Amino acid sequence: MKHFYIISRAGSGEIVEKKSRFIANVYPVKSEEEASLYIEKARKKYWDARHNCYAMVIGAHDEVQRCSDDGEPSGTAGKPILEVIHGRQLHNCLIIVTRYFGGVLLGTGGLVRAYTSAAIEGLSDAGIKEQLTGSKISLTFDYSNLAKIQHISAQLGLELEEVSYTDRITASVMAVPDTAAEFIAQVTDNTSGQAELNVEDGVLIYRDADAGEILHM
Repeated sequence: MKHFYIISRAGSGEIVEKKSRFIANVYPVKSEEEASLYIEKARKKYWDARHNCYAMVIGAHDEVQRCSDDGEPSGTAGKPILEVIHGRQLHNCLIIVTRYFGGVLLGTGGLVRAYTSAAIEGLSDAGIKEQLTGSKISLTFDYSNLAKIQHISAQLGLELEEVSYTDRITASVMAVPDTAAEFIAQVTDNTSGQAELNVEDGVLIYRDADAGEILHM
């Protein structure tokens, strides 16, 4: 099962370290060109800031990885931000950290800690979702089996979607492979094979990174 984490909602955060302000902005991006637009906007918005450092990781296989210290000592800003992105296993993510210098030098270690902390603060405000490859299971069943299927779905943390009531009931669920297999087995067993099931594999599924609940998009 292939999976990785992506930004579902932009976020921002700020820390102050020895009078220097570090403002982090986190964005979901699908290309380097899109990331460049956000970086340029940050430079215009924070035109009076000393530094606008950033890091990005784009693509399911990290095809694009870029970072910039923007005038800070080499390796003290962009790389720490990039390491935060990698540490969270994020893809298609851009983090920009703007620094307003407070008049006190932080030193190499202090800068690394500050940019790392700011990036983490920005991510704490952003929405993060897990993208997985799963299955869409379409069902057709009799009304007499509705309560059973609703119970099975609830027990496995799934939700019946696209429900239609005609002479029979049709519905669908989205599930990761292990859960899909268990759902199919239980539905087949509890309906004595009367429920008709059609399984479409290779479907993209999104789960809330914290709650673990499938997001309906």
